[in-house]
Amino acid sequence: MDHEKVGALAHRCHRALEPLHAVIYFAPEAEQRYTSAGLRPGRMGYFASRSAPMGAVGPGVVGATFYNFSPELIARHIPRAWTLAGPEKVVAARFGAADAALRRLLGDAVSAPEVAEAATLAREATEGCTIEGRPLYAGHAELDWPSEPHLVLWHAITLLREFRGDGHVAVLAANGLGGLPALVTHVATGKGFLPAMAKASRGWSDQQWADATAELTAAGLLDDRETLTEAGAGLRRRIEEQTNAADTGPWLALGADKAARLAELGRSLSRTVVAAGAFPPNVFAKGAPNT
Repeated sequence: MDHEKVGALAHRCHRALEPLHAVIYFAPEAEQRYTSAGLRPGRMGYFASRSAPMGAVGPGVVGATFYNFSPELIARHIPRAWTLAGPEKVVAARFGAADAALRRLLGDAVSAPEVAEAATLAREATEGCTIEGRPLYAGHAELDWPSEPHLVLWHAITLLREFRGDGHVAVLAANGLGGLPALVTHVATGKGFLPAMAKASRGWSDQQWADATAELTAAGLLDDRETLTEAGAGLRRRIEEQTNAADTGPWLALGADKAARLAELGRSLSRTVVAAGAFPPNVFAKGAPNT
């Protein structure tokens, strides 16, 4: 396959599959499982559950790999989380939450042949992932595979997502965008979180957001309406292209036909979970992640 075409395919597959992974960040089952494991209610479950496969890491490692979160917000929860529940217990709680959430959102479709087919294809795609320079992916890749098809699918999508995310972080750093500027410019594309949700969920104050916006405006990347200038739009476009280029491994391994089939299956299943209310309103600029 042509490299540019593979990059475009990687982007399409990511968009089709992402909602199936992202249910874990909004499902009430997640909060229930994390607090039952011993964690405190609120953001602690998110930071602990996503970083737990890397072990009992400190706030610096979480900040480096999650990238666009306020260090102050992370430090409120990590490393205290590990004094309340060890990483293995948190990982088990996360898989339990994914299991319960997907069963609820997919309903009878959770046992459909399409889920098993998608799981087989997604797992095959992960064989094209490599660990070099991918710390968050590498941690998740060392976990044991679950046995049930819907959890195999969810875990495979998680691996594909964190593999792409690690590459994206490297691209952002190479293009000179730190965590908060990266978030501000992403919001300005109109394809991600709405501004209020971005600030609240990532832990940035209004003043910190305003300061970053002023710096980006002075750099010519935003205009006085806080929208991307031609230079800013070009930078975000370049970042997306480079992220796609860094994400070709899984899709080269899977091949064009199988990748297209996985995207088709993922898109259908994603629409099912979105229709079932997986995501709250007024969070994303277009209603739900990547749909």
